[in-house]
Amino acid sequence: MQRRTFLRSTAVAALAAVPLTTTLSGSASAADTPVGSLAELQSAINGAAPGDRIVLADGTYTVPSGGAINVSGKNGTGAAPITIVSKTRGGAVLRGERSFVFDNSSNITVSGFAFRQSATMEIPANCSTIRLTRNDFQFADIDGLYWVVVRANDSKIDRNHFHDKTTAGIFIVVDGPGSTDMAQNLHIFKNHFSDHSFTGANGGEPIRLGVSGRALSSAHAVVEYNLFERCDGDPEAISVKSSDNTVRYNTIRNSRGGIVLRHGNHSTVEGNYLIGGTDGLRLYGNDHLIVNNYLNGLSGRALVVGSGTTRDHNSGETADERRGNDACDRAVIVHNSLLNNAGMLSGETREYEPRDVVIADNLLVGDSGSLVAMGATTGFTWRSNMLWGAASNGNIPSGGYTRSDPRLSQGPDGILRLSAGSPAIGAATLGSPAVVDDIDGDQRGSTRDIGADEYSTLPALRHPLTTADVGPNAS
Repeated sequence: MQRRTFLRSTAVAALAAVPLTTTLSGSASAADTPVGSLAELQSAINGAAPGDRIVLADGTYTVPSGGAINVSGKNGTGAAPITIVSKTRGGAVLRGERSFVFDNSSNITVSGFAFRQSATMEIPANCSTIRLTRNDFQFADIDGLYWVVVRANDSKIDRNHFHDKTTAGIFIVVDGPGSTDMAQNLHIFKNHFSDHSFTGANGGEPIRLGVSGRALSSAHAVVEYNLFERCDGDPEAISVKSSDNTVRYNTIRNSRGGIVLRHGNHSTVEGNYLIGGTDGLRLYGNDHLIVNNYLNGLSGRALVVGSGTTRDHNSGETADERRGNDACDRAVIVHNSLLNNAGMLSGETREYEPRDVVIADNLLVGDSGSLVAMGATTGFTWRSNMLWGAASNGNIPSGGYTRSDPRLSQGPDGILRLSAGSPAIGAATLGSPAVVDDIDGDQRGSTRDIGADEYSTLPALRHPLTTADVGPNAS
C-alpha cells in the first residue's frame, strides 16, 4: 500500500537540472558594480555602501601569497546588506592562501564563489551578520585544516557545497570570543556536505558546534535541512559541544558519522533521517529533547544514552574533567523510529550512569541481537514503546513496551511508515512535552501514534533530502 505520494515541486525538480554556473541575477541594478580583477574588487569593497552589490567576472583569480581580499570596517544594514557575488555560481574561482578576510564588519553577503584556498576562512567575533551562501568549498587537502571558523554572532551559512577532503580537519567550526563563549544565533541550512574520506579515529567532522571548554555556553545555533553523504571523517557528522542548540530536519546518508550531543545541555534533535550509515545518535549532558528521528539500516549503534566520567560539567572543573563524558540526565526520547539497525537502543559502562531519562512512544524493529541493551540506569521512565521483529527485547522493563507488528509500508522515497490498521496508531501515551507534528510535517493531534511517523493519507511535507534540495542551486 502506498499511503503517500512522494512529491517534489516542479520548481525544485527544475533546480536539480540547473548547472552550477547559473547566473545569479537577471539584470544589473543601479547599485551593481561590475569588476574584473582582484584590484578592482578590493577597490569596490573599500568604497561600498549599504545596498551595494559587487559582481566579480567569471575567471580564476589567485590571491598573492600573504595577501587577502579584505572586508574591513564595512557595514551594510539588515534591509540593505553589502553583497559580493560571482557573476555566475561557481564562475569566479578564488585560489591562493586566503580569499576574503573579514574584520569589524556587519551585514555582508558573499555568494556564488568557488573557494580553493589553503588557509582557514574566519568570521571573527568583531563581525556580525555575515552570510556565506551558494558557494562551492573545496579547500586544499591539508591535514588538520579547518575550512570555515565562525566566531561572529548572527551569521548564516546556507546553500553551499563542502566536499572532497581526505585528511583530518573540519568543514565548519563554530567557536566564539574568548575561551568559553559561543557565537550566538548561527544558522546553518540547506548545505550539502559530502565525501570526507579521512580514515583516522576522529578529527574530520563536517560541523562542530563548540568545543569542550565552551560546553556550558549557550549558542542557540540552528542546523537544519542539510544533507550529509559519505561523511566518513569522524563518528560525529554533527558534533555538538555547547548548549541550547537545535539540530533538525537533516538527512545523513551512507556516512560514518551521526549526530552526537558530546558536551552541553538543553539541545533539541528533531526530525532527522539517518539512513544506511554507521552511527546514529549519541547523548551526553542534561535536559535534551530527542524527538521524531528516523534511524534505519545503520551498521553501528543507533541510539546511545551515554554514561559519564562525571555527573555534570561545571565551571570549576579541570580541563581533563571538561573533556570527559557528562552522563546523560533528564533527556526526553520520544516518537523516534529505530528500524533494522545492528545496534538499536543502548547504554554504556562508565562510572556515572544516566539518570531520570524518559523513553516513550518509540518504535523499535529488528531481527537480530537485542532491541534494548542499556547499561546501569537510575530513575528511567519507560512508557508505551513498541517492539517488533526476531530480535530479543533485551533489558527493557516489562511495563515499558508492547510487542506488536507495526505494519510498516515502504513509500516511494524509501521510508517505512505506518499503514492502515497499524496497532501503533493512536497508541502513544506521553502527554508532555507536546509534540505538534511528525517527521513528515503531519499534525499529531490529540491522539498520537507511536514512532516518528503519524499515519496520514496526505502527501508528506518533509522528506529525506536529496541533492536537489541543498547546495548552490537550492531554492
